[in-house]
Amino acid sequence: MQKIAILYDASQAVLSTFDLDEVLQQILMIARDYFHLQNVAILMLDKETQELHVRSQIGWDDGNDKVRLPIGAGLTGVAAKQKRPIYAPDVSQDARYVTSTRTTRSELAVPLMVREEVVGVLDCQSENLDHFDKDTIDLLTLFSTQASMALQNARLYSLERHRASQLEAINAIAQQMTAVLGLKELLSKVCLLIQETFHVSHVFVLLKEEEDLVLRAHYGNLTPRFPEGGRLPAGVGLWGRALATGMPLIENDASHASDYIAFYVETGARMCIPLVSFGQTLGVLVLDSAQAGAFNDQDTQPLESVADIFATAIQNAHYVERVKQLAYLDGLTGIFNRRFFELRIAEEIERAKRFEAGMAVIMVDIDQFKRLNDEFGHLLGDEVLRQVSSLFHQQLRKFDVVCRYGGEEFAILLAQTNPQHALAVAEKLRRLVESWQFPGVPRPVTISAGVATYPEHGSTRDELVKASDAGLYAAKQAGRNRVTLAPDPQRSTAQAAGR
Repeated sequence: MQKIAILYDASQAVLSTFDLDEVLQQILMIARDYFHLQNVAILMLDKETQELHVRSQIGWDDGNDKVRLPIGAGLTGVAAKQKRPIYAPDVSQDARYVTSTRTTRSELAVPLMVREEVVGVLDCQSENLDHFDKDTIDLLTLFSTQASMALQNARLYSLERHRASQLEAINAIAQQMTAVLGLKELLSKVCLLIQETFHVSHVFVLLKEEEDLVLRAHYGNLTPRFPEGGRLPAGVGLWGRALATGMPLIENDASHASDYIAFYVETGARMCIPLVSFGQTLGVLVLDSAQAGAFNDQDTQPLESVADIFATAIQNAHYVERVKQLAYLDGLTGIFNRRFFELRIAEEIERAKRFEAGMAVIMVDIDQFKRLNDEFGHLLGDEVLRQVSSLFHQQLRKFDVVCRYGGEEFAILLAQTNPQHALAVAEKLRRLVESWQFPGVPRPVTISAGVATYPEHGSTRDELVKASDAGLYAAKQAGRNRVTLAPDPQRSTAQAAGR
């Protein structure tokens, strides 16, 4: 009766909390104190790998609690396989014994079961030979039933709390996404939020561009092996399979997957979720973990919800980018307009200052354009403007900027350049226009250009534009169809002072 009372008290204590860690500690301390055990542990079953691993223990030697036992291995593995208590009164005589501490003489492994399903094993060890009599084994078996219920309740409670926190996180991420409209900012922000919320090692986004996927953003603590902006075929890797099936895919042993592509040095597991909005596949959301086996099916649903919200936000950002681009484009020529020039010149000057690099402003004017309009009509004049714009756009580098500044005047921004190179570019454009056969125009069309560079001719927007305008004016005064470097500001100041 005394042991029954002890069991009742112990069961009440175990069932008094829903916190999983507290339940585990209660089970271990009750088993140790009430049944006079030197070391005791709870091993939980990993359903995916069918292995037992130590979830909590008291008294085990350092390092031994890291062992993972397949079902059927060791006394605990046999107990889980046979779904009944397994007892070794003298572990030195039992080949199934796996050492957890050097002082153990007898061991009892009792399966923890819920509805005939093994969830773990209560492993009890003593320094005494044949420590467990039949009554004690029966009591520990009854106690393990109460412990199993407590563990299951705690796991369900923990799962519900986890789901609730995930719903809160999804809501918070959704709110952040609606507030961020710029695509680059959106991608970076969402990678950070997902990495922090779902506790993965690294998050990155691959967006479709034609037939390729491009790494557009990433955030985390793994070591990169692939550059941002890098391209790869859309049909390769785990994400290729995810895109082909339209379903999330998990690879919990990434390094052994036949189609694994290493973006980060330490990746052990990977999850890929297609980004789909209104039937259009935009790319893939990829989560990497440094720990193999880190993902399970329960992670899929909340992350799918995040991916759906994310895909819609990306689509909205694309629309915003298109609207912005239209606002910065000249309706006649299709190149950038003066509004965009004012935005970019400030950025280019700031970049030149930060990296101590040069940059140039070239102001270009089509010579005697009014006369051309008067002779051949405005429709032909418009076509000349379009063709000159196209020639400039084709001849410049991708990161250079050509804008229609107004009327027949153009403004060009050259990054990372010096006066000699800027003059050479302007002269190349002048020669190209002069030699170009414009349909319907029986005589050559020419341009004049003025070149100013940072820092030689100024360090502000106004100084550089004024200097390049002065160069353009000088080219016109000298007879047109030529390129002129802006006058030296110091010489001009000295001459003005001399007058």
